[in-house]
Amino acid sequence: MKRTTASRNDKARSAGFTLIELLVALFISAILFAMGYGAISQAINNRQQVEDAGKRLLAVQQAMRMLEQDFELMQPRPVRDLLGNGYMAPLVYNPGALAAQNSPGNAPGTVLHATQQSQALVQFTRGGWANPAGVPRSELQRVSYLVRDRKLVRQYLPVLDADGTVVLQERELLDDVESFSLRFLDGNGNLQWQSIWPTPLVLAGPAQDQLRMRPVAVEVTITLKDWGVLTRVIEVAG
Repeated sequence: MKRTTASRNDKARSAGFTLIELLVALFISAILFAMGYGAISQAINNRQQVEDAGKRLLAVQQAMRMLEQDFELMQPRPVRDLLGNGYMAPLVYNPGALAAQNSPGNAPGTVLHATQQSQALVQFTRGGWANPAGVPRSELQRVSYLVRDRKLVRQYLPVLDADGTVVLQERELLDDVESFSLRFLDGNGNLQWQSIWPTPLVLAGPAQDQLRMRPVAVEVTITLKDWGVLTRVIEVAG
């Protein structure tokens, strides 16, 4: 009888796992699954962070390259004011626009006109406007920059001597912009950095010179939420 009972117990053990063994196996599997999931999740997060950092770097590089191209190609060409009563200098700097630089943006689909370019921090005439299609137009362009809703925005007019009905084109270059400021290297007399333009010395000169005068260089300072302060000195050609 004892031999029969022992034989049955041996057969029961060889037939499968006990409940405790199954629970231990499930517990170990759960631990391994959690470890594997954590590693995969971390790898995905790291990859996303690298991709986001790459996109941010590209956006910053493109924005700085656009600023460099625009200021390097600044031209001594004044433009008629919107009413046609006079002329505006090749470079017009409006520090007062800084007070409203983080105002809410325009609603999607809003059509902007030339009159709104006066709200920009800076506007100037640049050359070298690419024309691969060979459209009959000038290579000069009236460009402006402003910060709206913490985004650096580049604007331009398709014609130089525009009236108030001409549609203003714009493009958002960079977001998370906390501040944007400019300084100008004055080439009249001693080379000095000026926080205003035209400078008092330029304004004291002949009127025809005021409509042609440009700085020797422009210092651009942008403060980003994630990158901090970026400063670039751009030499004006010619």
